[in-house]
Amino acid sequence: MNFDDQYPPQSPYSTGLSGRCPRCGEGKLFRGFITVADECGHCGMKYSFADSGDGPAVFVTLLGGFVLLGLALFVQMTYEPPVWLLMAIFFPLTLIICIGMLRPLKGLLIALQYTNKAQEGRLEDK
Repeated sequence: MNFDDQYPPQSPYSTGLSGRCPRCGEGKLFRGFITVADECGHCGMKYSFADSGDGPAVFVTLLGGFVLLGLALFVQMTYEPPVWLLMAIFFPLTLIICIGMLRPLKGLLIALQYTNKAQEGRLEDK
């Protein structure tokens, strides 16, 4: 019997976005803001498989950039504020949105990696 079979399947979306263990849904996935913990404090699963790479940063850039650029263009075309005002509004907003999206997206990618048993590509010996 596989140790993973002792736990009911967890949604990678709810566990990942909330920063919880993808196997049990109880333990914490992160020990810092975006630093992955060594293991789950509840079920003991080792997080050594977790490698989200640059994926979270790419998604944050694409999603956050799309929303923020669209909003900035809308504000510029509708109200025509001075450039300094646009920067005063959108620079902090960009930091808040991008940093706020980073941890949930990293958790989601790690949970999806666990759920789909994704691994690094390997060449087979023939």
